[in-house]
Amino acid sequence: MPFIEYSTYRKKIMKKPMIACVAAMSFLILVGCNGESDPASWSKSKIDKWFEKGDWLNGWTVKPDASVNRKALAVSYFKNRERWDKAFTFLKTCDLANAEAKLYDIDGDIVYAPVSEYITKNPEDAVFESHRKYIDIQYVIAGRELIGLAGPGDIQEVTKPYDEMTDAEFMTVRNSTEMQATTGKFFIFFPEDLHRPGVKDGENSPVRKVVIKVRVD
Repeated sequence: MPFIEYSTYRKKIMKKPMIACVAAMSFLILVGCNGESDPASWSKSKIDKWFEKGDWLNGWTVKPDASVNRKALAVSYFKNRERWDKAFTFLKTCDLANAEAKLYDIDGDIVYAPVSEYITKNPEDAVFESHRKYIDIQYVIAGRELIGLAGPGDIQEVTKPYDEMTDAEFMTVRNSTEMQATTGKFFIFFPEDLHRPGVKDGENSPVRKVVIKVRVD
């Protein structure tokens, strides 16, 4: 057998592991480029397909309102899937119709759910609000109300600056969309969604609502 210099031999035995490593890295890069695990890079049709399949609802049968930002939901869901799964599991398994009006601990300050009862307001008595630390899942358990929705560019005047303790900022807006909230659908409001819940739909009437608070970071 001809003599092989040690350095040449070492290069030969290292060649196969290096090839395998490069192949593995190429696969990971390819997956990343395809955006399989990053909804921020998904096409609209792919996001729509994921959203409409509805696996993220964890078996809860209430339908999301058309106003839900599908891309924002997909990005947040894949980033913090456990939080969203806990939120929708609570909505599916809790006897909301008979639940006491109080704050329900789902996962400490990461996911929690206040259930409240109130009389809907006149439009002039309600203001828009937004949050920074939490995303809202709002569902009317009983009754009906109107919820206004606007974007950051619609702010007319900040009536109460952001309060870190309450995670709320209040404002008036120039333009908004009014949506009817009933037991047939739920809403999701992200930090960029200015919303005005609790407005009367016709006459002032009682409403029973649950709001799941899902921490952003």
